[in-house]
Amino acid sequence: MTQIKSTPEDFSESSVFEKERVFSSAKRVRIGTRASQLALWQAEWCASRLQEAGIEVEIVKMTASGDRPETFSQPIAAGSAQGIFTKEIQEALLRGTVDLAVHSLKDLPTESVPGLHLAAVPERAPVEDVLVIGRSEETSRKFQKNREGRDFSVSSLADLPDGIVLGTSSLRRRAQLLAYAGKNFKRWEIRSIRGNLNTRLRKLDEGEYDVLILARAGVERLEMTERISSVLSVEELFPAVSQGALGLETRIEDQATNQIIREILNEEPVFQCVLAERAMLKALDGGCATPIGGLCRFDEEKQIFTIRGRVIAVDGRVWVESELSGKNPVELGEQLARVLIAHGADELIREAREV
Repeated sequence: MTQIKSTPEDFSESSVFEKERVFSSAKRVRIGTRASQLALWQAEWCASRLQEAGIEVEIVKMTASGDRPETFSQPIAAGSAQGIFTKEIQEALLRGTVDLAVHSLKDLPTESVPGLHLAAVPERAPVEDVLVIGRSEETSRKFQKNREGRDFSVSSLADLPDGIVLGTSSLRRRAQLLAYAGKNFKRWEIRSIRGNLNTRLRKLDEGEYDVLILARAGVERLEMTERISSVLSVEELFPAVSQGALGLETRIEDQATNQIIREILNEEPVFQCVLAERAMLKALDGGCATPIGGLCRFDEEKQIFTIRGRVIAVDGRVWVESELSGKNPVELGEQLARVLIAHGADELIREAREV
């Protein structure tokens, strides 16, 4: 990978030189990313697409506040999660030390930083969550005991036995698991888990947990699909807003980078769908650590968007859900939020902030 350390020279204000400056800078893109294995995979994927188009790329790794070891011992609270995985990269964008920030879009706050914007969203990975079963002897005993000694197989939440420990880092997943357990008389212990994917799998296989609930996209991107025991339907566990999508953030004034990023990396139907989901989330005054799910689909034949939203009580006792279809994705997301609020979503979100 070509590393570009220098910055373009200043040019005169004549139109001829201005065109040359824009073209020149568009050939160099410095990508800012978190240093985790998954974040680097995402940045490398974007870099390879740019390099195929003849763009020189430098990847700049950073440590986000949410990646620091001292944060791993506690779950991410709804009121403290804003920007913990994005702030440092956004600051580098504003300083001009990077030209493009590659985020997991579900981590990017819906409130834009002045001077920055969401420039593009590439093709979306699968949005579902997956079950990963541990390999410890204790976990095997728990499953075999509930299967009368036969080899066990799991295809859904219904197949998970009583007495197991489930690990998740998400308040949204936890709330839905509690709702499912209460409705189906399941006796599960649900514990928080933090850290990168390898750290979580190690804790799982050492017996701290019996089952992990993870985003399918992350597991597949890191080529660990052999660990997936079951892919859960969106009916079982409804996905987070923007789950499976990457968000490419740039400086608004950087016309050269904006143009090249949108031409090479943007998938417009996906971009519009996540705008709808994020509009709903913003209107609900929610964030990545609130028990809110959202998913928008685009029907190419009918040329309409359909968005569905779900807000769950943190203890899983109740949830509100609705679905709308229309032509304007942002207006649709905002309208859906109003419908959810009319059915009590705002109270459930307030409760989540007090956890």
